Amino acid sequence: MKTMRIWFGCVAGLAVTLLFGWSYGLFAALLPLFVLTQIDQWNSGILIQLVLGIVWVSIQVTFIVGFFQPYPVLMTLAVGILLMAKCIAMTHKSSYLFGYTGLLIGSILLNFGSFNSFDIEEFVMGLWASALVTAPIVAMALYLFPEKSPSPLVGISSADSIEKENANTSNKEACTSTASERKIHISNQRKDDIGRVRQAALGWIVAMAAFILFQVADLSDSLSAQASIFIVLTPMTLIGSLGAAKIRIIGTFLGCLAGMMVQLSLYTLSNNGVLFLMAYAIVAGIFCKWLASGTIKASIGFSAMSALTVPLTTSFVPEQQDAFFSICYRFSSIFVAVIGTSLAIWIGHHLLVRLIQFKEPQCN
Repeated sequence: MKTMRIWFGCVAGLAVTLLFGWSYGLFAALLPLFVLTQIDQWNSGILIQLVLGIVWVSIQVTFIVGFFQPYPVLMTLAVGILLMAKCIAMTHKSSYLFGYTGLLIGSILLNFGSFNSFDIEEFVMGLWASALVTAPIVAMALYLFPEKSPSPLVGISSADSIEKENANTSNKEACTSTASERKIHISNQRKDDIGRVRQAALGWIVAMAAFILFQVADLSDSLSAQASIFIVLTPMTLIGSLGAAKIRIIGTFLGCLAGMMVQLSLYTLSNNGVLFLMAYAIVAGIFCKWLASGTIKASIGFSAMSALTVPLTTSFVPEQQDAFFSICYRFSSIFVAVIGTSLAIWIGHHLLVRLIQFKEPQCN
């Protein structure tokens, strides 16, 4: 049923976009998809964090661009403070979604808001509308496709297996020495204050580097590349980011290929909104099944869905402009952005390890 919920959420979001003619309706399809992959039951906390994060960062960026754009130094300082606050929020589990939403949306707004041809008010209004319509779509998906309750026999067998697993785990832990535990804790990603400082610093360095790059270079049509930078940055660790980079490239390739197939299959019938929505729904069903699996396929499926949705909702104008070259440019720009981000994260990680060190505990 989770596959059906995710599929319904993204298709319903796209239908709302087509119905009202929103210019930036890609968020109406992607935001419900993101929320429904995280929950199996109604969770108002995630939705509140998502909506508040989008609204609050939009107000912050509008204020920064409106007051500090004529003063590059002051604007850079203000952006640095804003991005640091978002990175710190991402280091805490309770506020991770709020911080990540602010970092991703804020960076996109800061980049495009600096171009005179970009209407930031229209973008913000479309973004707010997409965020507000996410809650009804999620609620409808959960109502139409509820999660099945497990049978009593399954519950009993699961409880027995969990009890046995806990007993085995306790025995293994009793046999593990204190020195080995400390060694494992040190070798893995640190979860203490020093680890959080490193994570926040790494995220801030990459985010500021991306901001400066997009301000210096004329990259007004590279929304996908900029979003990819922060998707790769999501794990806030070197190993996690390298894995996310590989997944992002694979998912983007599959999504771009699917987008081309949709356009070629419709051909002259692409101006028919019903057929366009049906073609999107058929292709999305495959990726939504991956999203519901909860494995690496889920990450590939999300990247593929974003690569499928963005060109078809932003660049594709039936009988006026096709999305073929936009799809090709999207894949090439994302590929370059992912490689560059991975290199920046690798350099930043090794730099921070040398600058922010800790004393290894010694056994007496």
